[in-house]
Amino acid sequence: MTSDFRHQCITPPYLLERALRSDDREVRQAALNTMLTTAHLRGERAVRAAFPGVATPGNARRTIYDCRNTTSLPFAVLARSEDGPESTDASVNRAFDMLGKTRDFFQQVFARNSIDGHGMRLNGYVHYGHEFANAFWDGREMVFGDGDGRLFSDLTGSISVIAHELGHGVTEHTTGLEYHNQSGALNESMSDVFGAMVEQWTLGQTAEQADWLIGREVFTPQIEADALRSMKAPGHAWNTEKYGKDPQPDHMSKYVNMPDTYEGDWGAVHYNSGIPNKAFYLTAATIGGYSWEAAGLIWFEALKASNSETRFQEFADTTYRKAGELYEAGSAEQMAVLGAWQEVGISITGVSAGLARARNRTAGRNGDATAAVRALTAQVQELSRDVAALKGRVTAGG
Repeated sequence: MTSDFRHQCITPPYLLERALRSDDREVRQAALNTMLTTAHLRGERAVRAAFPGVATPGNARRTIYDCRNTTSLPFAVLARSEDGPESTDASVNRAFDMLGKTRDFFQQVFARNSIDGHGMRLNGYVHYGHEFANAFWDGREMVFGDGDGRLFSDLTGSISVIAHELGHGVTEHTTGLEYHNQSGALNESMSDVFGAMVEQWTLGQTAEQADWLIGREVFTPQIEADALRSMKAPGHAWNTEKYGKDPQPDHMSKYVNMPDTYEGDWGAVHYNSGIPNKAFYLTAATIGGYSWEAAGLIWFEALKASNSETRFQEFADTTYRKAGELYEAGSAEQMAVLGAWQEVGISITGVSAGLARARNRTAGRNGDATAAVRALTAQVQELSRDVAALKGRVTAGG
């Protein structure tokens, strides 16, 4: 089963289900409206998948439409075009600007011409539905709800959300990771990776300066310091009396098994994406500097080298291999990748698990994970220098 039949929405089903149990009648109603609309979308997407269209080339031109709080995309009205004037509608302008920033990121950082690599037009639809607490990529366009003002505010308000959804399009046009189980969790994780990188690139933030939160501007706007997800600390993005606690795991020992259904989050794709998310954060933080440079390049090249059914182990192995190809075997970048995956419970195939034990001894049982990976990198680099020096003495001695 492929992602062709599934809208990739920013709001995980478990959040809406919890909102349905809220003692706030308006929150319950907004969650119900969102779930009913999402169910309608699943049927609509299945019909559209039976008549596949071709992505429209157009030099990555942006066009924003206003749904006027209906769920009919064909009857949405033109609100702003690439060459048109600025709108008086803030949602229209935010969507337009952030689609542009995401487009520019892929062009300038990865030399990619729009979502499909061939100048695909970027169409966005705002004011979708009534209090629709979601945003999604449906394979052709971006769609934004206004939120209910309590669980979510206007979904155009977060660049990490917008870049996340457009990231699904990039994945669809590279490997087409199937949207269920581990491949689906990787699909979700890659979108979070893209979302974080685009935001950090826009703000000029280093990996150390960034907060690594996805959707903090639009999720529970009345509650500060929370977000939909934390790549730095999966499972700790939010913890409220009303909505419970963030259920994302950060290690394979906490892997979540659920049915491959909508109610089961297609095999827990929004849950288990926390594991590769943490691996990317650790890699970027250990290497240092900007996340979109070494770490982002490694992840993007690994994505392109994957296939539709790639699982965590295969992807981890590919990132390790790509790091070696891009930055040499045994480089600090490759060791950062190795240590990051080991930290989330995935050992690189063919690499001694003793490296992980050495890292743990160096950092201490309760040591900081990033410091532990740095220590491992330093150990391997020192070993490489010793080997090089030994070879030099042997050569000099004839």
